[in-house]
Amino acid sequence: MKPSIRLQLSSMMFLEFFIWGAWFVTLGTYLGTNLNANGLETANIFSSQSWGAIIAPFIIGLIADRFFNAEKILGVLHLIGAVLMYMMYQSETAGSFYPYALGYMIAYMPTLALVNSVSFRQIQNPEKQFPSIRIFGTIGWIIAGLTISYVFHWDNEQNNTSTDSLRNTFLMASAASLVLGLLSFTLPKTPPKKAGGGASLTQILGLDALQLLKNKNFLIFFISSILICIPLAFYYQNANPFLTGIGLENPTGKMTIGQMSEVFFLLLLPVFFRRFGFKNTILVGMLAWAIRYLLFAYGNAGELAFMLIIGIALHGICYDFFFVAGQIYTDGKAGEKYKSSAQGLITLATYGVGQLIGFWIAGFVTEHYKSVQNSDSYWHNVWLVPAGIAAVVCFLFAVVFKNDKTKTVDAK
Repeated sequence: MKPSIRLQLSSMMFLEFFIWGAWFVTLGTYLGTNLNANGLETANIFSSQSWGAIIAPFIIGLIADRFFNAEKILGVLHLIGAVLMYMMYQSETAGSFYPYALGYMIAYMPTLALVNSVSFRQIQNPEKQFPSIRIFGTIGWIIAGLTISYVFHWDNEQNNTSTDSLRNTFLMASAASLVLGLLSFTLPKTPPKKAGGGASLTQILGLDALQLLKNKNFLIFFISSILICIPLAFYYQNANPFLTGIGLENPTGKMTIGQMSEVFFLLLLPVFFRRFGFKNTILVGMLAWAIRYLLFAYGNAGELAFMLIIGIALHGICYDFFFVAGQIYTDGKAGEKYKSSAQGLITLATYGVGQLIGFWIAGFVTEHYKSVQNSDSYWHNVWLVPAGIAAVVCFLFAVVFKNDKTKTVDAK
């Protein structure tokens, strides 16, 4: 690969995830403090991500894979996103904010697949070359969080003269989206592989992979993937408001420890896979969710702040040992016929259905415990709910799932 193309692809990945990390991490805090959104309004807005994930296969399968170059669609979607993000910046109420957030997520979620498509079409050895490009996405997310906390101090009320500082995150994300939108038109040409015909609607949505659910182990994994996304939604929706509310300094910057640990545990994943197998790997990932939320429930911003930091750092195990391990397991189970469809089905189940349920449960739980006046007790009760859900899912998976010796998984 030419160095110039590598630079283009790395810059694309950096901006793609810088944009997401620039506003989504602090969204819950902003909605509560700036727009006075209640738990259900917050859940509704966060659910826009799930609706975007559900709609994304239509955009990719019906348009991007058939009629237009991927880099051009990527550019158009990010330019649209820049406008919608600016409208979110301008919004004064949760009600006016929601339609722009929904429109933005419908535009943004397909770009997660498009940046991969552009990258894979330009590299000769994906297994060796893609990780070194994709890592810039994680770096982008980390830089966004560090910028919010340590450069502009938008999430640190003690250093702010205005309580409206977090609004600027949307302006920063809008500017980055504009840059990536324009940059996309200079990326290497990535024409569609299909011309007009080909895949059916069930293949586009990954529904032909439903055949895999006839396998008991895969069915158990599929259901577990949906259920574990319920506690995952609690983290996305409540972690930043929680850390901000209890007074942890520079919470957004500290949350980037989760992405840093993600890189570290991703390197350990193949070793853990070979030594302990799929079942034990995924059980560790599930158990990490329960432990993380218990640490959040009993930690504080004072002498027990280390518990919060450990809870954040567990993100690497939570994500890699369940979601990445699950993607590898799915690839091994699917075979050549259902590889793409199976991954699409799991994505639809997790980011779509699972988190959609999770965001709403998190919204109802936060509203329910608002009657508790003491802030520490409030968050203690909130975090015990996802801890309990994760523990139950972990127990059921351990009991029902039988050790799977899929050769493709072991080979990974």
